[in-house]
Amino acid sequence: MFKHDKNLLQQVRVDAPNPNYAAMLQEQLGGPQGELKAAMQYLSQSYRIKQPEIRDLFLDIASEELSHMEMVATLINMLNGHEPDAKHADVGNIEAHVLTGLTPMLSNASGYLWTAAYVNETGDLAADILSNIAAEQRAKVVYQYLYRQINDKGVRDAIDFLLNREEAHNTMFREAFNKIQDTGSLKDWGITKDSKLYFNLSTPGGQYFNADNPQPPSFNNPNAPDSSRQ
Repeated sequence: MFKHDKNLLQQVRVDAPNPNYAAMLQEQLGGPQGELKAAMQYLSQSYRIKQPEIRDLFLDIASEELSHMEMVATLINMLNGHEPDAKHADVGNIEAHVLTGLTPMLSNASGYLWTAAYVNETGDLAADILSNIAAEQRAKVVYQYLYRQINDKGVRDAIDFLLNREEAHNTMFREAFNKIQDTGSLKDWGITKDSKLYFNLSTPGGQYFNADNPQPPSFNNPNAPDSSRQ
């Protein structure tokens, strides 16, 4: 069951309309690293998870991603302004000005519609968590790119909040990964001779990584420094 709280997760504002930037921000609404993709991926993965605490984590983060999507859509609405103005939205897609009456679309910055093909689920908890860690990292990178291309303080404040929430989710997924060692595809890690081979095919050069005793990755609890967005 889901409930809608009419308050945004964090209130957003913009200094002025900016249809071109609204089109750019569409990337985080309906793009392959965007909020809808994250929400649907974590929700879909959760259906098969047997560990209650990890299933709850997936569902909690999925629900928050829908809140992020609401924030992004609100920003896009504000940036599009009140009147269709396609001639000033010549970067990326202009469909909000010629098709949807300024309603944010479930598309990326180039106007390509969102697709479930963006969603990764394997039924293996280790593989899915690693996929989610990568998804949160990629989303943070996209927000950093967007942050660098706008001087609007209201938009920057919202992006700063959102990318730091991606970092928080990344940390939580890393903690979950540490709880599932020696399960699923992590079982019997590195026990065959083939798992201990390193093919040094870069010559001249040398073997810089040791494969003699392969271990599944684990993550410490990072005291993350402030994110660099400049």
